[in-house]
This record gives sequence, C-alpha cells and structure tokens, in this order.
Amino acid sequence: MDVVELELDRPWEGILAAPAQGSDVGLLVLGGSSGRIERERTNILAQQGIAALSIRWFGGPGQSPGICEIPLETFTGAVDFLAANGARRIGILGVSKGAEAAMLTAVHDPRVDVVIALSPTSRVWCNVGPGSDGVQHPYRSSWTWRGQALPFVPMDDSWTPVASGSGPVAIRGWYELSVRSFAHLVPMAEIPVEKARADLLLVAGGDDAMWPSLPFAEQLAARRRSVGADVHLIARHDAGHRPRFPGESPAPASPHFLYGGTPEADVLLGAAAWPHILDRLGSTAPPNC
Repeated sequence: MDVVELELDRPWEGILAAPAQGSDVGLLVLGGSSGRIERERTNILAQQGIAALSIRWFGGPGQSPGICEIPLETFTGAVDFLAANGARRIGILGVSKGAEAAMLTAVHDPRVDVVIALSPTSRVWCNVGPGSDGVQHPYRSSWTWRGQALPFVPMDDSWTPVASGSGPVAIRGWYELSVRSFAHLVPMAEIPVEKARADLLLVAGGDDAMWPSLPFAEQLAARRRSVGADVHLIARHDAGHRPRFPGESPAPASPHFLYGGTPEADVLLGAAAWPHILDRLGSTAPPNC
C-alpha cells in the first residue's frame, strides 16, 4: 500500500503517515518517556490502511521539557486534527506514559473510539523531569485538564536500586514502593477507565522491569468489567516493557534503564496483540499489504 508522509511543525512537531488513497480511521500514536515521534510505528500502521499521527508532546518548542503538568488538551487537539482530516473512527495508541495519556484523554473526550494501552499504568503518576518552570521537585502531577492538575501518586525517594554500579537499573521496585508509601493517595489517582466510552485494549508483559504493567493492566480491566464496559487484555508473563509489532525494528538498549523481558518475548507479545489492534481500529488494508 502506498503511504504518504506529512511532516508537521505546528501546533506540535509530528508526522502523519496515511494511505495515499486516504482513510476514515485515524490513530494518534504516543511514545513514552523517551519523548520521540514514532515514525516507524506510524508507517507500519499506515500500511494497514490507518491514518497514523505521532506528535512530540513534551520537550519540543514551547513545551514543558519534562512530563510535568502536560495539558490533556494537547491530545484532544490531536483528535481535532484527525477528525478534521476525515477520520470517522478515532483511536489512541500509547506506550507507558503515552498509555497513561491515552486513557486519560479518552476519559475526557468521548470522540475517542478505541484506546490501545501498551505497558500501561492504572493510576496517574507524578512528573518525570522538570516542568516549564525548570523545577522538578517537589513532585507535581504529570497532567492537567482545563488548567487543573490531576490527582497523582508521588515517588518515594527513599528507594535505592538493588544493583550497584553505573549500569542500567530496573525501577519497577520504585513504583511498587511508592504505591505502598502513598497508599492513601492512590484511590484519588486511579484512572477512571470505566467512564471512557472508548473500547480498551491492554497489552502488558509480566516481566516488565520499568513498572508493574501487568498488575496495572489487570486493575484497569477489573474497573472496566465492574461496569460491563468493553476491555481485552493480552499478556505474556515473559515479556517486558516494550512490545514490538510485526515489521518493527528491535528496541534499542538503554544505558540507564532495564526494561525486562527478552527481544523474542517482546516480539511475540506484539505479534499476539497486532490482529486485535487492527480489528479494534477497523483496518481495511488488503491482505497483501
């Protein structure tokens, strides 16, 4: 399938990859705390008949340098863009902090038809990095809506990595400790996915070393099921934080963090999720694309 790329520089940096003949399925693709624009992923999705938009939602011109009090209007604005470009079915696919943003956007914007949350959290967390004022501490919410910060869980800075040395570390234990330390704040910070009109597809690995995404996904699924809302969870207990879809390049190693899983398990998790993603989005690509 022929794909056309459009580079964007306002109101945010980004890329729109879409079938040359157009599409009535629009998907916002959000990276995690790397802040990168997901060029390869958008092109793979466009090959399946989807108009895929990926944007830089922090760290760009005029944006907060870190994930700190990011307006959810950033993402509803992207929904506006997809709708204005002919999307009749709109989805948001996000990984990690991008999954957090995707679910919160769907809670507040009923135009979102489907959310695909990869390696998700079940609650709102504090900032990762500094805000627009350059300040990182004390902790603030990652997100705002209509100018109001969302309730959040802060990090317990008494945590220390199990491994010593200067190599990459697993920080899952930091999140697990923070949930215990600030248990009184967790109920208000829960992401109310049961209020979202969108279908919800969760993808998580049990060996995630960044945060406990599979237990988080199970909590999200339980919230949805408690009100009879649509939810589907795809998991592999040996996969980590970065599932890979068919055709995607291997995820690069990080000098800072351990992500868990293995490259093989992460590929298998992405492959298991792929047909469900396309089905939820209503992909119309011919079989030979």
